[in-house]
Amino acid sequence: MTTLNIVTYNIHKGLSHFNRRIVLHELRERLRHLNADIVFLQEVQGENSRDVRYLHGYATSSQHEFLADQIWPHHAYGKNSVYIGGHHGNALLSRYSIVEWDNLDISAHRFESRGLLHCVIDLPKIDQRKISQPLHCICVHFGLFKRGRVVQFNALIERIKQMVPLDARLIVAGDFNDWRNNASQLLTHELQLQEVFEANLGRPARSFPAGIPLLCMDRIYVRGLEIQRCEVHAWRKISDHVALSTTLAL
Repeated sequence: MTTLNIVTYNIHKGLSHFNRRIVLHELRERLRHLNADIVFLQEVQGENSRDVRYLHGYATSSQHEFLADQIWPHHAYGKNSVYIGGHHGNALLSRYSIVEWDNLDISAHRFESRGLLHCVIDLPKIDQRKISQPLHCICVHFGLFKRGRVVQFNALIERIKQMVPLDARLIVAGDFNDWRNNASQLLTHELQLQEVFEANLGRPARSFPAGIPLLCMDRIYVRGLEIQRCEVHAWRKISDHVALSTTLAL
């Protein structure tokens, strides 16, 4: 193993744009086609006990378990937003063992529940003579308002400085809601992270709305990994966001 295929996607609770239909089966097939090693997901429903029988294709299991089935044996789910009939949050699906994980509440106010899902993944050894260093993965979904995002970026920076060694491989991905791109300079200066599309193509990918992507909302930041390629997947009828992928060399 010398490369990692990474995907990040805000799946909009498994509903199509404007909530017209359940798209979980189609979403699962599209994700599998990308052959990702690790998938960062946002707006994943962990439970929905409301009557959704009128929506064809609803999964009775949690959405991340349904999507991971038979492909990604290791997964973690961080519950962020709780409401009558269910809850949703961030999830991470992995081909490799998740040796520990934690979900940090970074909500800036009571109207938006947000979290950081921090997973430590045990990668296979490239060289059997060397100790394989774990990979830190943080799946994020930040708020809609700038003041709240400032609090959340500070929480992310503090978490990484306290919990992730400087020489550790690190991936931070998700929906940053940062259409003015205030994040890249901050995360580069504070954490030596680089955004994969910005490093390869000169700017973050336009990822929202999926029909006509105009805003750079979703990102993949890395440290200690070489960026080989990156791609936008504009599945317009599945979510209101597009999916982003990258291939990283270890």
